[in-house]
Amino acid sequence: MKILKFPLARIAIWFILGVLAAFYTEPSPKFSLLFCSTSLIIFGIAYYFSKKDFLQKIYFGIAAYLVFFSIGVSTQAIHNERFFKNHYSHKIDQDDHHVEVALHEKLRSNASNERYIAKVCSIDTSNAKGKILLSISKEGLKQDFTIGSRLYVYGTISEPRAPSNPNQFDYRKYLANKSIYGQLYANVSEIKVSQKIDKNIWYYASEFRNTIIKNLKSSGFKNEELNVVIALILGQQQDISPELLKDYQLAGAVHILSVSGLHVGCIMIFIGFLLGGLPKTRWGNFIKIAILLSFLWAFAIIAGFSPSVTRSVVMFSFVAVGKYARRKTNIFHTLIVSMLFILLFEPSFIFDIGFQLSYCALFFIVWMQPLFSSVWLPKTWILKYFWDILTVSFAAQIGTFPLSTYYFHQFPGLFFITNLLVLPLLGFILALGVFVLVWAFFDIVPTFLAKSLEWSISLLNKIINWVASFESFIFQDISFSWQMLVACYVLILAFVLWVKQPNFQRLSFALSSLILLQLAYFGNKYFNQSQEELIVFNSKRNTILVERNGENIVVYTNNNLSEANLNFIIRPYLVGNFSHISKTERIQNLAYFNKNRILIVDSLGVFPKGLHPDIVIMTQSPKINLERVLQESRPKMIVADASNYRTDTQRWKATCEKEKIPFHSTVEKGFYSLSK
Repeated sequence: MKILKFPLARIAIWFILGVLAAFYTEPSPKFSLLFCSTSLIIFGIAYYFSKKDFLQKIYFGIAAYLVFFSIGVSTQAIHNERFFKNHYSHKIDQDDHHVEVALHEKLRSNASNERYIAKVCSIDTSNAKGKILLSISKEGLKQDFTIGSRLYVYGTISEPRAPSNPNQFDYRKYLANKSIYGQLYANVSEIKVSQKIDKNIWYYASEFRNTIIKNLKSSGFKNEELNVVIALILGQQQDISPELLKDYQLAGAVHILSVSGLHVGCIMIFIGFLLGGLPKTRWGNFIKIAILLSFLWAFAIIAGFSPSVTRSVVMFSFVAVGKYARRKTNIFHTLIVSMLFILLFEPSFIFDIGFQLSYCALFFIVWMQPLFSSVWLPKTWILKYFWDILTVSFAAQIGTFPLSTYYFHQFPGLFFITNLLVLPLLGFILALGVFVLVWAFFDIVPTFLAKSLEWSISLLNKIINWVASFESFIFQDISFSWQMLVACYVLILAFVLWVKQPNFQRLSFALSSLILLQLAYFGNKYFNQSQEELIVFNSKRNTILVERNGENIVVYTNNNLSEANLNFIIRPYLVGNFSHISKTERIQNLAYFNKNRILIVDSLGVFPKGLHPDIVIMTQSPKINLERVLQESRPKMIVADASNYRTDTQRWKATCEKEKIPFHSTVEKGFYSLSK
């Protein structure tokens, strides 16, 4: 690939490797800076001895790559706030604290809580720092708090919980990737609102959005359509209904709800059109660049600096400078420079799914779309327009397919239909939407424009709902491991290289990559088929046990398996282990697994005399004298699932500690696993 011959591309690779190395090893800032200084000294020595050579020695290249690797390490280490002495994570304990926070960002609320990302200002009168997840109970809450508000909260700072069941989404890891290491729950009665408000860019951006929303609502704009407009143009998705969001996901159109290159590009073209009357002189071009950059970065602030918005604005900033400075730009260089620029200031973006998907989509559009478009050259502009949409859609979908399948385990089979129907309408909605929002800010919303936008959004939602209704074309629950992810990208790259320049070596590489993907798939299948395990799931109302023998799973439950339990507890386990449910049975009181005699004690509290089980599973809060049972039978392990009352679980834990018997509570430690 020619792109790998660019020095900038290799620099980016080594920089990213440094960021990843620092993320997983967590070196201290002092060590990373020492490492960076040492690498710079080594590079200086290598440069001194090789500067007279026409062809650079290999040690010079190694020293250069080492420098950028160390810069990546230092960047990540410096941004790891947990190394700072006043970071709030050092206060994560069981004690209550007086915590002062400033609200930074509003998140999507759940059934019982309003959620915010907040910045910690102080803890118990001592200065503190760091981003924290603040959840405020909806009970007694009359209205949302303003972004920038300072709150005094009395409560316990806790670490986000790890997944309580196997293969579930790891929300703690997700928050850690965003540099959020703690959470704080509070009731309204435990909160005091300070009169001080942090009037920073986040505050003014929030006020700008709130003014627009308020004025559009007063003009009679429907809530569902308004929420889509705010997502499309301002990048705020938290108020979109779960049902509508699911339709966008199933139709393969959720990307249009995230402000990205498409939206920023439209804004740049629109502003460039308005500035077309300026003279094409040196000062005229300078004014164009200044105005364009001001508008682009103002838009990034209003949209909350999400990874996709930031990436797009940075990239188009470089494009704008190159265009109006009359410099020829290489789009691959623009992509790489924008990525490096973003990661230098926010290295955690590299773990953001949207950031990864957007860069993959853009790279494959630039790399593959010309190849697709050359297959057919339409003779009319309308055919060319729709052909370009189709080729761009296929290039983007091929580039993001491995990542989206790995993260979401589903693939929308009708994505090309969605894009053909939606993208032409989307351009009109964006242009009209920006115009309407500007008028709405000044509380002057022309009725015919507002209604036109509302009807357009309604039509868009109906198209999305119609495409999502073809469930047979939506492939879900796809098992896809990280080994398959890597092998899939190798396969795509190899075949595109072969198509672009067919020869025997590239054909051999492409066929070898196909074999590599097959090995990754069958390797995962073989590994999972050779495993046998028994899982006690963390389920509140329904006791669920699973016995897995390879790809066959037997589910044991005391009640019928509900749709919620199937979707959120069992299905992730099935997908993650390349397995399926062979049958479902009711739980019996006695079971055997791996030479272990397992007794399940339910609400009836039956514990047969003379039985000496190896493992006792307590479910549905049985009324038994556990201390006497332990003294008589001496089991190896006591397991209590989430169907028990908390007071019973705490009492059993204390009894087990007294009798020196291991105790496992799924509420406290998550699922219990027993394997061969």
